[in-house]
Amino acid sequence: FSTVRAQGQFPIVQNMTVTEGGIANLTCRVEHNDNTSLQWSNPAQQTLFFGDKKALRDNRIELVRATSQELTISISEVTLADEGMYTCSLFTMPVKTAKAFLTVLGVPKKPEINGLTKPLLEGDQITLTCVTSGSKPAADVRWFKNEKEIKGAKEVNASGKTFTVKSSLQLLVNRHDDGVAYTCRVDHVSLTATHEETTQVLEVHYAPYVEIKHSIPAPLEGQYLKLECVPHGNPSPDPVLWTKDGGELPDLDRVIVEGRELTFMSLNKTDNGTYRCEATNHLGTSHAEYKLVVKDAPTTSSPSTASPAPTLPDNTGPLDSKDLNSAVTGNRDPNALPGPPDHALIGGIVAVVVFATLCLIIVLGRYLARHKGTYLTNEAKGADDAPDADTAIINADGNHAHAEEKKEYFI
Repeated sequence: FSTVRAQGQFPIVQNMTVTEGGIANLTCRVEHNDNTSLQWSNPAQQTLFFGDKKALRDNRIELVRATSQELTISISEVTLADEGMYTCSLFTMPVKTAKAFLTVLGVPKKPEINGLTKPLLEGDQITLTCVTSGSKPAADVRWFKNEKEIKGAKEVNASGKTFTVKSSLQLLVNRHDDGVAYTCRVDHVSLTATHEETTQVLEVHYAPYVEIKHSIPAPLEGQYLKLECVPHGNPSPDPVLWTKDGGELPDLDRVIVEGRELTFMSLNKTDNGTYRCEATNHLGTSHAEYKLVVKDAPTTSSPSTASPAPTLPDNTGPLDSKDLNSAVTGNRDPNALPGPPDHALIGGIVAVVVFATLCLIIVLGRYLARHKGTYLTNEAKGADDAPDADTAIINADGNHAHAEEKKEYFI
């Protein structure tokens, strides 16, 4: 508010701003008045009230207070036509006046978003236009994409005392715009506590794409495995089709297909192969593949347990033969069956036997090689000079009497 003052015996008024549809209270005061009448008149110089007397037949205009020092009236349901300069007159000689300007704010209407059709197809290019009218002064129009502000092209047109404001967005839609909310928000000085806005959610149809999720990274024999086919598309591609190596899935009790899930209750290597999930809607078909390679489960060997050291009975008395035997034998049951054979000991014995045999064979071979073909004979001397065999025998130093003395050694 601004105060309009006049010195001396002058009326005092205030400028006022009111929102369209609200109530405007116009007050005129005089600091020193000698019972002179006050009067309010409108911009058309029509008298509204003279003192406490109503002069204009308008049900929206009422008297609030009338005294020698104040005249207050109210105008309800204010319209833009009520805007203008109002005059308070003090009927002295000469008449003294004060003027107050009534400003009426035009409230913008709820915005409308045009240019949207449903459903959209991926790749469509559209222009969204937000329009609001009736604002005074011109409203501010803002765009938001999922609560994040984006810039639009603004256009302002005057229509009488009010303004029409437009803001446009050009979009090339894709699958990521499906479900995105575009909001047009109107801010204005008349909207002190809130703002006007309209929201449209895009519906974009697009061909599917597929991904496969698996429950374990490295499948092993005997494990449980779940494959989940996750198709993305609009309309939703449902149901999906599972195949193995280009053919149907094996009809096994441990392989279960339930909705989009393929479950192996207990894996084995016959499950190896390439599994495909295929999804289709009216815009196309897509698939994803998962190559299953089942590996051997790790073998588990129980750790060897050492025999406990013999312990003596927990007593302080002398040891008898039974206690000593129990301590030495490690408290083993003499009637218990012998344990499994010690393979390391048996292997060591066999190796020693084989080595000893080889050594014996080598020594014997060397001995035989040293004495091979060695022998000694005592032939009849002079046999070389005899003309024939009979003469050789007769001339020999050793005759038949000595024949038994011949020795021959052969090893």
